[in-house]
Amino acid sequence: MVAIAAAAALISFSSCEKEEESKMNDDPGTLVEVASSNSNFTTLVAALQKAGLTGALEGTGPFTVFAPTNQAFNHLFNTLGVSGLEYLSPEVLTPVLLYHVVSEKVMSSDLQSGYVSTWSTGPANAAVSLMVDAENILLNGDVSVTGVDMEAENGVIHVIDEVLLPPTVVDLAIDNNNFSILVEAVVKAELAGTLSSAGPFTVFAPTNAAFEKLFSSLAINGIEDLTKEQLTPILLYHVVSGNVRSGNLASGTVTTLGGDITVELSAMVMINGIAEVVAVDIQGINGVVHVIDEVLLPPDAR
Repeated sequence: MVAIAAAAALISFSSCEKEEESKMNDDPGTLVEVASSNSNFTTLVAALQKAGLTGALEGTGPFTVFAPTNQAFNHLFNTLGVSGLEYLSPEVLTPVLLYHVVSEKVMSSDLQSGYVSTWSTGPANAAVSLMVDAENILLNGDVSVTGVDMEAENGVIHVIDEVLLPPTVVDLAIDNNNFSILVEAVVKAELAGTLSSAGPFTVFAPTNAAFEKLFSSLAINGIEDLTKEQLTPILLYHVVSGNVRSGNLASGTVTTLGGDITVELSAMVMINGIAEVVAVDIQGINGVVHVIDEVLLPPDAR
């Protein structure tokens, strides 16, 4: 009986040990460990190490990482005209890598269309925005999510086919199809370079529907019927110097690059009594975009 009891105890101990070992084997590890175990992410891991960011991604989290493949990094190198990571400094890599991280665990089934805040920062350390198209599984309009839900003990990895670059206010407009007419106007007025500079800028961005209302009121077909000289003062009338987020908006007169506008805060935010601010705080690296539903016309253009 003693021998049987001892054997039973030994079997029980062995069973517990195997169960514990199984649990340890089931532990996927941190985000960095999961990425390091995948041959598709060798360049990403090397970039994180060079930028000194591995420690941050080994924290408690949870985090979501949109992870570019080796091929995605090769596309970036070709675009930049360099042959590899050795030509990119930690200072260059850091904001790019941080732009791929979100401070929560978002499984693919929880993705929603809209903008999310990343770890990358713009003026006054405001979190730079990343646009998610959940229906088409795209980021910033044209970056595809090619693999999802690689879970780690402190978050989840989704695979993407291009390296995401933190956007300027111009890039934010280019990436969103709702601003295609605004982009056309900015290009025709030759303001894209100015609005891609250091800034910072606050842009009240009219949607395509807002421009269509303007075209209808002017009895014209589109941007092609407006000259650069006509477009420039109109577009500058939508731009304010500084990174003015919604929490810092106040009622009163605001000076734009094209004249003064009037901001009214009530149940909604109105500009010049006609344009409603319908979305706020889309953050870029050189400024912030607020969306409006009417095109603002400076006094001389009315």
